[in-house]
Amino acid sequence: MARTSDLTATRTKDSTAAPLPELAAPRFATGWAAVVYAVCTMLLAYPALAGKFLINPRSDQYIAGYAFREFAAQSLKTGHGFPLWNPFIEGGLPYVAAMHGDIFYPTFLLRMALPTDAAMTWEFVIHLFLCGLLTFLFLRAWRFGYYAALIGGIAYMLGGSIAGYASPGHDGKLFVSTMLPAALLLLTRGMRDGRSWAWGGLAVVVGLAVLSPHPQLLQYLLLVSGAFALYVAFAEHPEIGRLPRGIAVRRLGFAAGAVVLGGLIGAIQYLPVIEYTPWSPRAGGHDYATATSYSFPLEETLNMYWPQFSGILTSYWGRNGIHLHSDYFGVGVLMLFGAAFGQLARSMQKSFRTFWLAAGLVSLLWAYGGFTPFFHIILAIVPGTKFFRAPSTIIYVTAFSVAVLAAIGLERLLARRVTTRYVIGWLISAGVFGVLMSVGGYTALVNGVANALATNFPAEMHGQVTDYVLNRAQPNAGSAIAGVWRSFLFAGVVAALMWGYLTDRIAARPTAIALAAVVAIDLWTIERLYWIFSEPASKLFATDPAIEAIKADIAKSGEPGRVIAEAGSASVLPTDPAFTGDALMVHRLRIDGGYHGNQLGIYKRLLELDSGHVELSPTFWRHENVQYLYTGADEAFAAQASTQLKLPAFTKLAGPVRNAAGSMVYSYKLPIQNPFAWVASAIVKAPQDQALATVLDARFEPRSVAIADTSARDIQAVQLQTLPPPAVSHVRVASYAAGAIDLSLDQPTTPGQALVVSENYFPGWQATVDGKRAPVGRMNYNLIGVALPQGARVVQLRFDDAAYEKGKRVTLIAIVLAILLWVAGAVIDRQYRTPMSTTA
Repeated sequence: MARTSDLTATRTKDSTAAPLPELAAPRFATGWAAVVYAVCTMLLAYPALAGKFLINPRSDQYIAGYAFREFAAQSLKTGHGFPLWNPFIEGGLPYVAAMHGDIFYPTFLLRMALPTDAAMTWEFVIHLFLCGLLTFLFLRAWRFGYYAALIGGIAYMLGGSIAGYASPGHDGKLFVSTMLPAALLLLTRGMRDGRSWAWGGLAVVVGLAVLSPHPQLLQYLLLVSGAFALYVAFAEHPEIGRLPRGIAVRRLGFAAGAVVLGGLIGAIQYLPVIEYTPWSPRAGGHDYATATSYSFPLEETLNMYWPQFSGILTSYWGRNGIHLHSDYFGVGVLMLFGAAFGQLARSMQKSFRTFWLAAGLVSLLWAYGGFTPFFHIILAIVPGTKFFRAPSTIIYVTAFSVAVLAAIGLERLLARRVTTRYVIGWLISAGVFGVLMSVGGYTALVNGVANALATNFPAEMHGQVTDYVLNRAQPNAGSAIAGVWRSFLFAGVVAALMWGYLTDRIAARPTAIALAAVVAIDLWTIERLYWIFSEPASKLFATDPAIEAIKADIAKSGEPGRVIAEAGSASVLPTDPAFTGDALMVHRLRIDGGYHGNQLGIYKRLLELDSGHVELSPTFWRHENVQYLYTGADEAFAAQASTQLKLPAFTKLAGPVRNAAGSMVYSYKLPIQNPFAWVASAIVKAPQDQALATVLDARFEPRSVAIADTSARDIQAVQLQTLPPPAVSHVRVASYAAGAIDLSLDQPTTPGQALVVSENYFPGWQATVDGKRAPVGRMNYNLIGVALPQGARVVQLRFDDAAYEKGKRVTLIAIVLAILLWVAGAVIDRQYRTPMSTTA
C-alpha cells in the first residue's frame, strides 16, 4: 500500500488533477454570511453600543461634518424642511448648491430619528456591513463557492480602503464604495440573467451613489460599471455561452437607461450644483499640480502588505503630508490574490479573472496619479477629471478587484490548483523581506523617498527637505520593523493552513473557515486603529461661557454680528474646531471664515487678500459685520492688538474659560459699529476688481455709495461727479434666520438709494419692499444689494433656489419611475422565467 506522503506528493505536483467537489454551503447561507459580516463590523464598532461617537480631532466630521448635519437635522425636525442657505460660515453660502455632505442620501432619515452624532456613527456601521454582504452576493451570483464569496466580502469590507474611511470621516466615499458591489450585482442579474427587475434596482443604486454626494467616486463607479456591463454583454458565460448580439445591445441600452434614470434621481442635488459651478472656486478646474495632489506614492504600495511602512496616522512620514486612512489589503488576502493565477477551478471563467485583473491594474495606475505618465492620458480622455484632485481615492476599485481575485484564489486552493511550492515561496519571500528591512532596508527606502521628494524643491533646499523627511521617519522605525515581522507572522499562519490542506493534514471546510477567520483577524488588528471613538457630541461640542456671552450680547442688541475666531495664543489646541473648523456653527454663531472647501469663489478671493490676513483688518470687519472676537488671547494681548490697530479697547465679555476642546478662551466685543445692513445714498457700477479694492479702503464710506456689479442689469446706477453725503437712515433687523431676513428703516428713503446687507449674494435672493418686488443684485463686491424705491420702509429678503425646486420635482418623478420599473420587472419575471438559473 502506498504511503500517505507519496500520495500527497503525487497530488500536489499534479496541478491538473480533477477538482474536488465544491464545499456545500450551510443552510441559510446568506443569513450566516450576514452574521459573519455583522460580527466583523461590530468588532470595530462596538463602542457605538455605549453611545460613543465615531469621530476624532483629525476627522472631517469633527472639523465641519457634524455642524453641517446638525444644522439640517434641526431644520427638518422643526418642520422647516431642508435648509437652502447656510449663513453661519464663509460669509453665507447656498446649503444645497455648494454641497454640505449627504443632504438627501437616506442617512438623513437616521438623523431625523436619532441624535445627529448617533446617526453619523451608525451610518458608517451599516455601510461597512453592507460592503461585505453585497460583495458576497455579487460573488455568489457569479457561482463562487460559499467560503470564497465569504472571504471576498471580508477582504473588501475590512480592507483599509473601506474600513479606513472611518478615521478621516469620509462617509460619502463609503456610501459610493458600498454601491459598487450593488451596481455590479444588478448588472449581472440584468445583463447576463435577463432579470427585468434589475433595471429599476440599478436606477435606485445609481441614484443613491449620485446623492452620496461624492462626484469623484461616482465617476469611478460609473466607469467600472460601464466596463463591466460591456464585459458581461460580450463575454462567454458558462452554460449559456455568449449573449446574442441583439440581446446584448438591447440590455446595454436598458443599463444605460437605468443609469440616466439614476442620474435623474440625483437631480435634487445636482441641478443646484450645476447652477453653482460658475460661482465655485473650482469653476475652471484644476491645474495639473492640483489635480495630481494626494496621488498614491509608488513606494506606499508596500503599505498593502506592510501597513506600518510609511507610518500609521500621526506617525505618517510620506510624501502626502497627511495620511488619515489605511492602505492595508491584508497579508492573507494578498496570498489568496496571488493564488488566483494559474489553471482555474471548475467552470470559473478566465475572462472574469482577466477583467478584474485589468480593473485592478488600471485603477492602481490611476491612483498613482502624478507619479506616473499614465495620468496625463486620463486627464486628456476622461471628462471631468480636471475638476478633481486626490486620484488615490480610486483605490477602492483596486481593493474590490483584489477581493474578487482573492476569492478566485481560495477557489483554486480548495480545488488543489495551488502547489505547496507557491506557499513555501510566499513564506520564504516574507522572511527574506523581513530580514532585509530589519538590517537597513527600511532606512534605505526612507532615504530614497527623501531624496526623491527633495527634487521637487530648489537645490539649496535639498538638504533641509531630506533632513525633514528623515526626522519624521526615524521615530517610526521601531514600529515599521515590528510591523514587517507582524506581516511575516500572518504569512506564516496562512501558509501553514494552505500547506496543511494541500498535504491532507487539514480538511477543506476547517481550512476555509480558518482562513476566513485569519483574514478577518489580520485586517481587524490594523483597521481597529482607524475606528476612533469619542464622547457624544453633547460633550465634544458643548457650549462655554465665552460663547454664551456672545449670544447674550447679540440677543440684547437685537443685531446680528459675525465672530472672528482667532487662536491668538499657544493655549489654543491645534485641533480645536472652534478655530480650525465650524464648531461655532453648532451654536448658531456666524463666523467670517470656517471650513468648507467649496465656498463662493468671490468670498474665497476676499479672504485670501493680504496673504490671508485680511480678516484682521478693521475695514474687513466693517464690510463683513464682524462685531465679536473669540480667541485664546488674554486681555493684555487684546489691549496690545487694539493699540496697534488704532482702535479703542476691546470689551471683554467672558474669559478666561475652558471650552469643550480644552482650550483656554476669551470673548470680546469690538469697539466699532459694524452694522448688518445699511442704506447708501447712491448706486454706481464697477467691475468686481475695482469694487473689491474700494470696499476695503479705509477712506471708503459705505453709506455714501453702493457699488453694484456690472452684471446687475435690473439695478439702475448713476454717474457721480462728487460723492453724496452718507445716508442718515438707520436699518433695524426685525428678524434674522437662515435664508429669511426682515428689515425696517427708521425713515423713508429718497430716490436712488440702496440697501446693502452684509451677507454673500447668490442668485436666488429675492426682495420685497413694502410688499412689492424690488431688484436684487451683488453690491460692494460680494454682498446683497437692493435698489430701493422712494419712501421704502420695510424690506424682506428670502432665499429660494429655483434649481432645487426643479430638481426636487425631477427627483420625485424619477424615484417613482424607478420603483415602478423595479416592481413591474419583478412581475414580468414571475410570468416569464429566463432560462438561466444562478446561485443567489
